[in-house]
Amino acid sequence: MEQLISHFNKYLPLDQDEIDALKDRISERKIKRRQFILQEGDICKSFTYVKSGCFKMYGIDEKGIEHNLVFATEDDWISDIGSLHKEIPSKLYIEAIEPSTVLQISKGDLWYLYTNYPKFDRNFRVIIEDKYIELQDRLLQTFSATALERYENFADQYPRLASRLPNTQIASYLGVTPEFLSRIKNDRFKK
Repeated sequence: MEQLISHFNKYLPLDQDEIDALKDRISERKIKRRQFILQEGDICKSFTYVKSGCFKMYGIDEKGIEHNLVFATEDDWISDIGSLHKEIPSKLYIEAIEPSTVLQISKGDLWYLYTNYPKFDRNFRVIIEDKYIELQDRLLQTFSATALERYENFADQYPRLASRLPNTQIASYLGVTPEFLSRIKNDRFKK
């Protein structure tokens, strides 16, 4: 819990009553590599904080090709917000890339915290706004940057992920083939 409390304290520090309320409403889970915490067709029921490990959120197109949208590692959140908020079946998967430990809070418990402890409303709003900005930047890069620029931005923004993930996962995120990504990395290394 200390890791999560420190995470929230970066935004608005929590007092002891807020910490106690959070402890009562959060559950810890161990997740195996390749285990799903969300699958297409399921309704997302919780926000997930990554205590340790790594996750990917992705969709699969009609040809069966995986398209990675988001990665989340330690001290980050992952959720299909659309499915959670609207209580509709997800079009996405959230899968552990590594053995992981997560802390999860259900929508109902989160709403309780929002209502009774306003700092949680503010903290989660900032967390979600930061994620939205991240997705906007990524979308803009998809339209306006070359594959090399997209990789360099990825490596700069997520230095731990660039060395932690296999090329197939990074390539899917960047919208290129693994072979093309290998060429980009080799050319970058030579420079």
